Amino acid sequence: MSSAPSSPFRFGIIADPQYAAIPPHASMDRYYANSLAKVAEAIEVFNGEELNFAMTLGDVIDRSFASFDDILPVYGKLRHEALFLLGNHDFSVSPGHLSEIAARLGMPSPYYSFSRHGWRFIVLDGNEVSTFAPPEGHPHRALAAQMLAELEAKGAANAHRWNAALSDEQFAWLGDEIAKASEAGEKVIVMNHYPVHPPSEHGMWDSERIVELLASQGNVVAYLNGHDHVGNYGKAGTCHFVNFKGVVDTETENAFAIVELHPDRIEIRGFGREESRTLVY
Repeated sequence: MSSAPSSPFRFGIIADPQYAAIPPHASMDRYYANSLAKVAEAIEVFNGEELNFAMTLGDVIDRSFASFDDILPVYGKLRHEALFLLGNHDFSVSPGHLSEIAARLGMPSPYYSFSRHGWRFIVLDGNEVSTFAPPEGHPHRALAAQMLAELEAKGAANAHRWNAALSDEQFAWLGDEIAKASEAGEKVIVMNHYPVHPPSEHGMWDSERIVELLASQGNVVAYLNGHDHVGNYGKAGTCHFVNFKGVVDTETENAFAIVELHPDRIEIRGFGREESRTLVY
């Protein structure tokens, strides 16, 4: 017997475990080593649900390539597909490992898309133009230094080395993917590590052009991200922008979510510190 067509499409969300086998940073309320148990707890909840996949919105580790060896086996207990995208801390590794992060996380490429049940998920690499992710000597490093200097000169709130931008090539790809989704009759959810709206000190350096694009496309329903551990929400055009809270924060409280897609709304069921939301579209 086939399942009822009205049953919602669901997936799990985890943001910013930032695992490392190091002491906590108490003043920032970050407990890096505790993320192993917190991710395990999230996965236990996910395993009790019918999900299509679980996405981690970047910063799987806080530092050191060896940290992946501790935390990725925890994801191995997930009975659903584990998907990843790249965060800034995932590149806090020795230079020789910079080009290996996406492969270590089992990603098909640093940015990618996939379609499920009439939805297209567009997964961005927000670190592409940055002072830390490209290999030494790569043109994107020089471009990042230039962009950062210009933002600093303007006194921009997001002029920080721990933020970054999309390349023009990736931005064009994003536009193409949205157009292809529209032609296919698909609604779109964009996922990235960094927030772009509302404006904040954690935002992408090129937030404005990204928000302008997403807000102008009727088939783009939501943009999901991490990076700003306190969480946030905004709306531009018909697109909902949801910043999920960071797992690494607090000694004992967790933060993760299950997202349900309905024909007229998105239901976010928050666990621990994460908020529950109903996003109508």
